[in-house]
Amino acid sequence: MKTYDEINERIASGRAVVVTAEEVIDYVDSRGLERSAAEIDVVTTATFGPMCSSGCFLNFGHSTPRIRMTEAWIDDVAVYTGVAAVDVYLGATELRHNDPANMDYPGRFEFGGGHVIERLVAGKALQLFALSYGTSDYPRREIRTWFTIRDLNQAIMVNPRNCYQNYNVAVNASDKRIYTYMGLLEPNLANCTYCSAGQLSPLLNDPFYETIGIGTAVWLAGARGHVYAEGTQHAPSCRRTDEGLPTEGGGTLALTADMKEMRPEFVRGVSLPGYGVSLALGIAIPIPILDAEVLRRTTVRDRDIRAPVVDYSRDYPEMTGRTLGHVTYEELRSGEVRIEGRRVKVGSLSSYHAARRCAHLLREEVRAGRFPLAPPLRPLPREQGMQGLRITGEPR
Repeated sequence: MKTYDEINERIASGRAVVVTAEEVIDYVDSRGLERSAAEIDVVTTATFGPMCSSGCFLNFGHSTPRIRMTEAWIDDVAVYTGVAAVDVYLGATELRHNDPANMDYPGRFEFGGGHVIERLVAGKALQLFALSYGTSDYPRREIRTWFTIRDLNQAIMVNPRNCYQNYNVAVNASDKRIYTYMGLLEPNLANCTYCSAGQLSPLLNDPFYETIGIGTAVWLAGARGHVYAEGTQHAPSCRRTDEGLPTEGGGTLALTADMKEMRPEFVRGVSLPGYGVSLALGIAIPIPILDAEVLRRTTVRDRDIRAPVVDYSRDYPEMTGRTLGHVTYEELRSGEVRIEGRRVKVGSLSSYHAARRCAHLLREEVRAGRFPLAPPLRPLPREQGMQGLRITGEPR
């Protein structure tokens, strides 16, 4: 058994043994579980891909005279102003003003909130335009100006739902092409798409949330952040394998970090034709090896993880609950899977290469003593389902 204090002491002294969730598999195979648990202090996990439920709070500071922003746009993308005078929230999926969306189907969705966030982190100049009704203490009614992230008092990423524990493999069983948040799906099961780093992914290496909880330190696009809550749609009471790995969505994380510390290469706006815009993020989370059982869970392999195959032409939009079976991430990463007896080509919305790079960068930060671990303040819920929206008439 090790404690967080013992591991952090080894990190601070430069003696910590840190490996990635890829490297730990061969390490344990060659040395054995018990010996490895005594030697290894931290395993770094990571993922990179679109995470729609993301956004940021920005504070502009006060102009002279002051303005109470009631409507505002950044590079023509609307921001939420229902907070204090010069605070706004920018959502990753917000569309640019007058974007035709899907009026000429499929829409191109070339620019939106995710792209604004990408430009902001990259240090580029953006235009703010804001309106107000005017008050005695905030008399200004309109403002237009240019700014960069360095001009802001705060730029804080606050993401309600990131790092899905597992996710669907999307297919299209209809006879027409469809456009989804999982990308373009050709008719008659001609292709499938998925979005996960599999054996590198954080919550698949900690399936019962033994070390990842509220308060856990995370590497969010290069910035030190933390888990501030369970993610929205966190549903740990899902179907699982005998080893405890979810065979459907499972858990999620709500994350926050300072955008001024982020690395632009891991914050990228995404355009999804026919669907909308999003934001791709690189996230890495260290797992402290407190005992042999925690280590054993980090040796999960792609061949062990099964993802549900879901028809996005009918079963997903209609919420039927039906799946077309399960495939492993080893099969998905081979580029071809068999679904209902057919050989189906595979495409990925996530980047395993970028996830691996995030895991390596965090590994080096921990080894260098720059990323101490933080024990959870509170565990994530381990028994919780997810309910849908019930449509009712007028309340009685």
